[in-house]
Amino acid sequence: MDCAQEKGELPPQYSAVAAPAAPVAPALAPHRVRPAWHRRGFRRSRGLRFIGLAILLFIGYAQWRQLPASSSSGEVTTYGLSVKRLQEDLATCAKLQSKPVDPAGLGREKNARYIDGHKPTLIKNATVWIGEPAEGTSAEDAKAGKGWSWIKADVYLEHGLIKRVEKDISVKSVSKDTLVYDANGRPLTTGIIDMHSHAGVFSLPSLWGNQDTNEMSSDITPYVRSIDAIQPGDHQIQVIKSGGVTTSLILPGSGNNMGGEAYVVKLAVGKEDGRNDTSAAAMLADPDRTWRYMKMACGENAKRVYGKVGEHGPISRMGESWEFRHAFEQASKLVGEQDDWCRAASTLGVDRVTTYLPQELRWESLGALLRGQVHLNTHCYTIPDLEAFVDHTNEFKFKVRAFHHAHQTYLVPEILKRAYGGDPPASAIFATTMWYKTESYIGSEYAGKKLWDEGLTPIYVSDNPVINAQHVVFEAAKGYRFGLPYHAAMQSVTTAPAERLGLGQRLGKVKPGFDADIVVWDSDPLSVGAAPVQVWIDGTAQYEDPVELKKPAAEPMVPDSSLGHIVEEPSTENSAIYTGISKSFLSTGPQDLASEDKTYNLVILNGSIACIGTCESATQSATSQRIKTIPLNNGYLVPSFVAFGSTLGLNAIDAEKDTDNGASPTVFSRGLDGLALGTKKLRVAHRYGVTRAVSAPKFARGATHHGTSVGFLTGASTPLEQGAVFADDTAVHYTLDLSAKSGEAGTPSISAAVGALRRKLLDAVGSLDETIKDAYSEAAYLRKVVAGELPLAITVHSADTISAVLSVKRTVQAALAQGNHRSPTLRFLVVGGAESHLVAGELAAAGVGVVLAPLLSYRMTWDQRRALTGAPLTNGTAVDVLVAAGVKVAIGVEEDWRVYDLGLLAGIAYKNGGGRIGEREALGLVGRNLFDMLGLKEGEEGEREHFVVYEGSPFEIGSRVRAVGGGNGVVSVF
Repeated sequence: MDCAQEKGELPPQYSAVAAPAAPVAPALAPHRVRPAWHRRGFRRSRGLRFIGLAILLFIGYAQWRQLPASSSSGEVTTYGLSVKRLQEDLATCAKLQSKPVDPAGLGREKNARYIDGHKPTLIKNATVWIGEPAEGTSAEDAKAGKGWSWIKADVYLEHGLIKRVEKDISVKSVSKDTLVYDANGRPLTTGIIDMHSHAGVFSLPSLWGNQDTNEMSSDITPYVRSIDAIQPGDHQIQVIKSGGVTTSLILPGSGNNMGGEAYVVKLAVGKEDGRNDTSAAAMLADPDRTWRYMKMACGENAKRVYGKVGEHGPISRMGESWEFRHAFEQASKLVGEQDDWCRAASTLGVDRVTTYLPQELRWESLGALLRGQVHLNTHCYTIPDLEAFVDHTNEFKFKVRAFHHAHQTYLVPEILKRAYGGDPPASAIFATTMWYKTESYIGSEYAGKKLWDEGLTPIYVSDNPVINAQHVVFEAAKGYRFGLPYHAAMQSVTTAPAERLGLGQRLGKVKPGFDADIVVWDSDPLSVGAAPVQVWIDGTAQYEDPVELKKPAAEPMVPDSSLGHIVEEPSTENSAIYTGISKSFLSTGPQDLASEDKTYNLVILNGSIACIGTCESATQSATSQRIKTIPLNNGYLVPSFVAFGSTLGLNAIDAEKDTDNGASPTVFSRGLDGLALGTKKLRVAHRYGVTRAVSAPKFARGATHHGTSVGFLTGASTPLEQGAVFADDTAVHYTLDLSAKSGEAGTPSISAAVGALRRKLLDAVGSLDETIKDAYSEAAYLRKVVAGELPLAITVHSADTISAVLSVKRTVQAALAQGNHRSPTLRFLVVGGAESHLVAGELAAAGVGVVLAPLLSYRMTWDQRRALTGAPLTNGTAVDVLVAAGVKVAIGVEEDWRVYDLGLLAGIAYKNGGGRIGEREALGLVGRNLFDMLGLKEGEEGEREHFVVYEGSPFEIGSRVRAVGGGNGVVSVF
């Protein structure tokens, strides 16, 4: 017998045996009375059918009694369910089944964000980039760049919308209270759109109390929302807007595989910026919330954050794929249950369903994604990540709007084209930010061009605060520099992100009916140092009295299609002739520039410069040897660049311990002893004109320093190569930024760290007459500092701590004088220096130089909170104030990927300096000034052989490196 049945858990088996007949009365028993149906002539079979029918009728009646029916009050069904709630659930069904459509701009009389009483604005005399090709341009021609142009036009803004874009709009034809702004021919574009930002949820300066980027309670958190953490008062929002960025997609972080919902906001905050109130809701770009947005991430992050062997995962990409698929499965089940309920309720009526609509908040947003109501953006770098996620899209039938970071998408366009939905995801990328972890090691500055050539969409983003979103347009400019067509580079931060956000009919173009986000620039937005002179969001000017840089009359650049020609690897030559040199800034070497000709020749023989000028005899000799002649258009000959303060030579991949020299917070060491050359970073540095680097061991992390720095050639293969190391010990480094509190035992505070440094220096003064046993000890090197033989480089940002360092310098100098020593001049320099402008006069008086790293601080940490962010918010940046005060200044490399940008950063200082800095002085910021601060003499190891040949000014975005001479007897020719 079945145990379950024995326990009474199952019903008894069905039996066809009839129940026993009722007993017959004794008086009638002998006669056996016939049944009545026999007496009436009924046949037995007919009687059985009658009984069966009666049973069926009884069953039917019983079931009918079981059917739900509204109570007499009509408020609940017989199942006890609220009729009102059921009706609300049925209404929800319509929302579940609806598919959003991109909101249109045309047809609106007013922007939903318009506040009554705000006056219209007429922008006169602008040079306008509409954001689309001329009408009638074929798609093929448009992709090739035809039909795109800057036009002369006026732009009329009213009720928070662009109402007219025409030439010579008469003031008489617009409202009498219209504000008139004269653009004076300057470039006018739509506002820049940053499709990957954490502004507001990762507020700056960074403090634990306002960091809300990642919800780390679980790997799968599609249910959290970035809007719940956006701080409208984050000053970085105003900094970002000052770079012409008017719209940002605020994403949760990438610590989780499923990070949560994202929101598109416009960077107008409070009544001063034209909003009714100070709230995140008032910042929403689409107050109707037509589309929803979500962030996911694959790859290194989640397995590093959540993986714990034997306890929980994921600890591998395989585990991550399971996490994704399992979550999608749960959401898919919920969607199916909801669809079944909705179908039943709409067909039978809500009074016939036995439950409420299935709902589970945990999976609601993910279900909305599967229904096509959410625009998904996914952080994915590598080929396996991309391929796995594309597989997920096809298994569960959802679309991806863009892969972010996406360093390797250019390698596998066919994988992106397999993604579900027939519209390949865009690639939201950086131009040059690489090498910070394994996933970013394989990348290319030419990725934007290669994606475009494959018919895919490149979009440049900031990942603010990874990159300061104030300068996200600079990423697009570098995309153009590395081969992306000009119009595509402009699209990459305007129309392309607008379309991927589902707002392509409202944002990204200067057209009637579009939301009026407008920027007037002081120069072409893709040019070096471009800055807004005014910004309008929804028709409201964002600056009452903006700072305007003094620059020549702005003219949009002429697109250079030749930038699309990629030379992946240079050739190595011993000799070459360059013609068409317009300017030379070398201070050494044979020259002959007395000619009245407009251009000059450069003759390189056996890896050395033989002549600069007309060079007739040298040219004839070289020609007879059949040496390659390379013509240039507007050639520049400049000293090569020096990377100071990076981890070049001590690191290959930032986040990988095995590829890094390591941090030394408690042990003093020499950079020379950890030097490892021949890395990808160094090859790229050399390619872009950085032939020398000065690097010190890290204190706690990148951009902090502890020990002695080493000077070396980036083009060398090993430290033993002849001339590879030009200075064994260039400076002694200490760190006094916020990380100083995590240093050696006994210095848990900034004050303790400053005091410890003071004691060490005073001890060095006291031991000057003693014999040092270990010439490579910390004490020995500090002896060299107080003797004036080596400079002391202090990594510090805070103006207050810089003041303390200057006090230490005075104290030690006094001790030297008191000890009857020769009183050598202590050579101090500040590295970092975000707030150094506040003590510029004191630095100049003390003879202390500053290596700005970064050149343009954006208040990343508390000790940088008073940094100058530049026009239109501040009158200049730190470099301008320091130079004006007479401080020796240089530009440092706070992150290794900046080696791509050194020439352009010098160009920003030159172009935005208001005439304070000439071309030669700007080049000194990335070369000569560093040698002066370190006390190194140029020319000791063949300095004249360190040069870069540019076609075009190194300060222009369209210039190209055509040759690099790196002191090793050969020249890299491009």
